[in-house]
Amino acid sequence: MSVKLKIAIGADHAGYEYKEIIKAYLAEYEVKDFGTHSPASVDYPDFAHPVANAVESGEFNFGVLVCGSANGVAITANKHQHIRAAICWENEIASLARQHNNANIICIPARFVSEDLAKEMVTTFLSTAFEGGRHANRVDKISC
Repeated sequence: MSVKLKIAIGADHAGYEYKEIIKAYLAEYEVKDFGTHSPASVDYPDFAHPVANAVESGEFNFGVLVCGSANGVAITANKHQHIRAAICWENEIASLARQHNNANIICIPARFVSEDLAKEMVTTFLSTAFEGGRHANRVDKISC
């Protein structure tokens, strides 16, 4: 029996629709939605920080954050010491973020990728292992 991955997900108003699509797509996983819960205008840190906290604490294996450009949620999440949030706009970037950077949160720019690509990147991100080796030394140097 394999352990079901636990995924924390969140978005601002610009990412709300994609968050809902991705959340439904991830039905096989244990997913906790940290909001937002409507397309009404909100502040992205209000959702990025709880997702980052959930991943950083170890309660969740990975996080998914969505906003218009992915920059706001990535900047916010990366303020957390043990978070490596990666902005991904194509599938190869999602793979490399896991393989080389041991990223633990994928940040998706809803205004710049298709729904299908967003789902594909999330699948790749969640199924790609960290390579370790020379990359582990580099990742270890990230913390301040």
